[in-house]
This record gives sequence, C-alpha cells and structure tokens, in this order.
Amino acid sequence: MLSYRHSFHAGNYADVLKHIVLIELLEYITKKEGGFDYIDTHAGAGMYDLRSEHAIKLQEYQQGIAKLKREEWPELATYFDILAKHNAAGGLDFYPGSPIITMHFLRGQDKSWLYELHPKDAEMLVNNIGRIKRARIMHQDGFKGLLSLLPPVSRRAVVLIDPSYEVKTDYNHVVDVLIEAYTKFPTGTYALWYPVVDRTHIDTMQRRLVKSGIKKIVQFELGVTQDQFGTGMTASGMIVINPPWTLHDKMATLLPKLTSVLGRDHTAFYKCQQLVGE
Repeated sequence: MLSYRHSFHAGNYADVLKHIVLIELLEYITKKEGGFDYIDTHAGAGMYDLRSEHAIKLQEYQQGIAKLKREEWPELATYFDILAKHNAAGGLDFYPGSPIITMHFLRGQDKSWLYELHPKDAEMLVNNIGRIKRARIMHQDGFKGLLSLLPPVSRRAVVLIDPSYEVKTDYNHVVDVLIEAYTKFPTGTYALWYPVVDRTHIDTMQRRLVKSGIKKIVQFELGVTQDQFGTGMTASGMIVINPPWTLHDKMATLLPKLTSVLGRDHTAFYKCQQLVGE
C-alpha cells in the first residue's frame, strides 16, 4: 500500500514533536567534529507547501506549528530559524520535512541517506533536495536500506524511522528492524516515531522493546486528547534509543508547555519516561 501522503498532515502536532526531538539529536551529535551519517527510512517529499490542495483540505498545521509563536518559545530558537529560512517575512507558507531540517546541520564530513518508496514523493524529494551532494536519495524500501548501511563507516549515526503505519504490520516490523539494526550497530542513535490510533499496538511495541535487551530507551508522547479508538490519531510519540544525556530534561520542560498549547481539551496529556536504563 502506498496511499499515504504526508502533504495532507505536514506541520501538525505530530510533526512538531518529531522535529523538536530530531533537532535536539542533531544539535548534540554535531557538537563533536567527527562526521556522522543521518539515515531517514521514510523521508517523504522534503518540503511541503501549506497552501497546496492537500494541506488546505485538512489544515492540520493550524492545530500544530501555527499555534506556536516564536517569541513565546525561546527554547526552540533553532526550530524557528529553520522555519524562517524557508518562509518569507515571518510567514508560514512552507513546512520543511526531516530531510531539509537535517540539511541545516550537515557539514562537509557528514552524509545523509534518504529513502522514500512512494514514487511521487520520491520525485518531489529529488526536486527539493537532489542538488545537495551530501544527500543521497534512494527510491526503495527504507527498512532494507537502513540495515544495508549498518554499521556506517563513520561509526556515528542518527536514524529516523518514520513509517506511515498504513500497513498494520508496521507496528511489529519496526521493532524487528530496530532489534536487527541495534544488533548490527548498538551505538547508533535511533528515533522511532509512532501514532496512537489503537493504544494496544503501542503497548505491544513497548513491551517488545523493553524485553529486547536494548539498553538506554526513552519515550516522549504528546496526546492532544484522551485515547479514543476509532477516531483517528489522538496522540503521537517518539521512542529514542541511545539518547543524548540532555534530551530527557529538555523534553521534560517542553512537553507540559506543548501539551497546554496543542491539546484539544482538558484530557490532553504527555509522557516523558525512561523505558530501559543503562
């Protein structure tokens, strides 16, 4: 199945959480001079026009990034710098996806590996980012691509795993891939995004990861309302393996504030917890 298009959802609250975490990972890994590899298993189109027919249809960004005002979020300065770079005069016409956000951090010694299976999005990704030599774009299965790259020559990597989960087996498959990836390269930083549509899928993912033998796992989740099966996505989260030591404290400060601004009602909630220690 390849029906999912992120252009309908760009800039929503799930993107806000995902990209805040990603930026924290990238800021930390670039503190050291040594090169690293960025691997994105489901890269999407790279850039999204919020004036497009797709974005206008659902206008999810209006309940996401549009609700955050730069002057109220000094702790997200880098995030807003990246947004400003792609929007004129303080507007919000375009929302950069993870591949373009990552370009803000990549240096000459770093590499970006971008996988996208949807033919139209892969074509758009090439148009949006293909001229940048540090970006390698592959129109193929990102799960297989990730495993083929590990361990990277640099021995340092940030991996973003961000499937659509339109195929329900993805909930189990992502855990299988993470376990195999960790076995091949246990020192990499892995960031797994997930939607909460049916909480039982997430509970199963967590149990499997906790029992997998993988160390140093943290979880961050933002729920805009209480779990409601059958109503679509009501929360989204990030599970990070080998997080920077600064990440938990940063998110513990940000998540209550994000929940108060992006929550739909009084049942909005967040999670900020360590699933597995050292």
